[in-house]
Amino acid sequence: MPHPKRKISKSRRDKRRTHDKAVAPTLTTCKVTGAVHLTHRAYTVDGNVYYNGKLLIEKTAVA
Repeated sequence: MPHPKRKISKSRRDKRRTHDKAVAPTLTTCKVTGAVHLTHRAYTVDGNVYYNGKLLIEKTAVA
């Protein structure tokens, strides 16, 4: 198996690992419905599906 020719220092290793961390998702509040949702994603409010503050799919009654 190949090995590194030179030892990688702890500081160099840790610099590479700085981007490997958990990030909280970005949430926004809809101006129309007031619902909190992920950005650039469709979301549901009372069974209706919204995207960009516009109603995409309206909930229909099942008979």
